[in-house]
Amino acid sequence: MQVSKVLHMGAEAPPAEQLWDEALIRRYDLSGPRYTSYPTALEFTPDYQLTDLYADAERSRASGRPLSLYTHLPFCAHLCYYCACNKVITKKRDKAMPYVERALREARMQAELFGAQRQVTQLHWGGGTPTFLPRDVMRELMAGYRDIFQLQEDSQRDYSVEIDPREVAEDTLETLWELGFNRISLGVQDLNPQVQKAVNRVQPRATTESVLNEARRLGFRSINLDLIYGLPYQTPASFAETLEHVIEMAPDRLSVFSYAHLPQRFYPQTRIQDDTLPAPADKLTILHNTITRLLAAGYEYIGMDHFAKPDDSLAVAQREGRLHRNFQGYTTHSECDLVAIGVSAIGQTEHAYFQNLHDLSEYEARIDAGQPAFNRGLRLTRDDRLRRWVIGQLICHFRLDRAQFAEHWQEDFDRYFEDELQRLQPMIRDGLIEDRGQALVVQTPGRLLIRAICQMFDRYRKADASQRFSRII
Repeated sequence: MQVSKVLHMGAEAPPAEQLWDEALIRRYDLSGPRYTSYPTALEFTPDYQLTDLYADAERSRASGRPLSLYTHLPFCAHLCYYCACNKVITKKRDKAMPYVERALREARMQAELFGAQRQVTQLHWGGGTPTFLPRDVMRELMAGYRDIFQLQEDSQRDYSVEIDPREVAEDTLETLWELGFNRISLGVQDLNPQVQKAVNRVQPRATTESVLNEARRLGFRSINLDLIYGLPYQTPASFAETLEHVIEMAPDRLSVFSYAHLPQRFYPQTRIQDDTLPAPADKLTILHNTITRLLAAGYEYIGMDHFAKPDDSLAVAQREGRLHRNFQGYTTHSECDLVAIGVSAIGQTEHAYFQNLHDLSEYEARIDAGQPAFNRGLRLTRDDRLRRWVIGQLICHFRLDRAQFAEHWQEDFDRYFEDELQRLQPMIRDGLIEDRGQALVVQTPGRLLIRAICQMFDRYRKADASQRFSRII
């Protein structure tokens, strides 16, 4: 298979205009999951009991697979009005140590369940704002992990942390580097002052750029910047200006997310007035211009809002067919089981998902009682795992090979997915995806609409098509 020809969105790829087909976008830009998991978290259930978790952890431990360790650190000093994350807004830094002490107690429980001898090759701190933690608390947490788990220490480790540049002191990055982190993601969202004020996140370019430059000096790699389009007062011209500033800073990766305005679900968003949001047509124009400009600047379109330079590990993994997707988004570590620590954190094995309690006080009470903090989960059926594999192939590699499917699952693709292939016919006729006999190949216009294509293989969405997700674009 000519992987580079199929997957590469760089110099050999069609121009950006072929990626953008406005008529198809308007036809297929409905709501749909982001497929950081399949089945999605909507299918998690409290019927998944502690005995199920123990059984699935034992099965994971027996596999000997390496681990990815995720920690949710919920504290933020400032409220960003667009945010839909599970967070605790506070100025009291002394809240961090008690939380970390509980997280380490949970980590010991998790290590006993999943196997402390397994190597942790990937580690991520998310939030919230992980850099809310004072430096001594960061050191306490990582020292505890090194005592509990077998952390990989060589250059092949992938240890990442989400950073709010406003929460970076003089020695923050140096501390993170000393603790073993080698990859960072910086929250930016927009550099326009009016937009920043409207979402309560005032962050001048100089603040972001100084953090990025210091990270480069220390040796951090795969530096990512997060942007959001669809925020109040954004226009195609204003976002284009933000994008030029970002391109000048030259991050290795970019995540360009669509803002989903759901004030009925996320209370902070009630502070954003509907009439300040860009019109749908302007929002589409912003995305169109962004894709065109980033491709022209040498970035590759990885998929699902993500862009990377051709030499970044994410782009390399996609070309080599190693790209994977989980609750942290795109990753190069498909071989890992995911152990999750902290309030609302989600773990994953080959056969199950499990999520911790969402409420901080309930989480604390459970840990204080010496019990696992998990609240709900899902045991995957063979059909779930099979469909997860299919969706993963499409969303990561824009291609589904029939022979590879048959070898992996001992099933005939056309027979197993007879109904789905019929439902795909309009997309085939519209040029979103092509059936080449040996493989289904997502065409250039279909890459932006990959969530719609993946939904064709989602048994749960077929059974329940109610609109409970953000729009695809």
